[in-house]
Formats: sequence, structure tokens, C-alpha cells
Amino acid sequence: MDKKIIGRKEKIALPELGLTLVWAKVDTGAYTSSIHAENIQVKEIDGKSILSFQVLMEGHESFTGKWLSFENFSAKKVKNSFGSAEYRYMIQTTIRIAGEEFISEFTLSDRSSMRNSILLGRKTLKKRFLVDVDKVNLAKPFRIKI
Repeated sequence: MDKKIIGRKEKIALPELGLTLVWAKVDTGAYTSSIHAENIQVKEIDGKSILSFQVLMEGHESFTGKWLSFENFSAKKVKNSFGSAEYRYMIQTTIRIAGEEFISEFTLSDRSSMRNSILLGRKTLKKRFLVDVDKVNLAKPFRIKI
């Protein structure tokens, strides 16, 4: 199978989160993908742990403030962009990029000081895509019409 070439930034969809055509930074230096989340909390409801959070995306103001909840989640120790280890909650969700759709893992983190709310790491890209760091939005011709 030939791998599709994507750029350093791509528009993606995370349909289970209600996000379509949002910019994501492609970062081959990061292992895990990450999404900006705020007000992260875990609550016990009917004997089950439920992870709830808000995803705030620039350019998606209609989505801002909506709460998302996941029953299936985990916590993972990751190194942040400053090299310090921290624990982050991790979810699995469907991603659409370059006409491909698959399940990928995303850690939840505060990316408010970053230029991009979503970062795609090697684990998501591996065996699927090659990255041309000089280009952006190369996946557009493959995009699934939504």
C-alpha cells in the first residue's frame, strides 16, 4: 500500500468530538497525538468513572463550551514540550485525514499557549503517511466529503 503524503499542517475531522475540518500540526518529533482540553474532570457516576472535558477550538465558536464525556479512557505518563514528565488522560477516537478514517489515541492537555489545538504524533502517522515539511494541506484532494 502506498502511503499518502501530508504536509506539516492538515485539516482533519474528529467526528466523535463533533469537529470537522480543524487544523492539526503534524509533529514527527512527538510520539503521541494531543488535543487541547479544558476543565478536565473525572467523576464517579453509577459506579463508573467518567472523564469529562471541554474542547475549545479557534474558528469553531459554535462548538465552544460543549462538554464531552468518555467512559473508556486511561492515564499515561508523557514528556511535555519542555521535557518534563506529566500524567495525562488519554482517549481513543475516530480521526479522518487524507481520505482515511481510523481510531487513534489522543492525550488531553492544555495547548492554549500553542499555535495549534491539535498535534498529530508519530503513533497516529506511522505506516499511514509520509510528511512533506515544506507543505501544508496536501490531504485536501483526498478529503472525504462530510
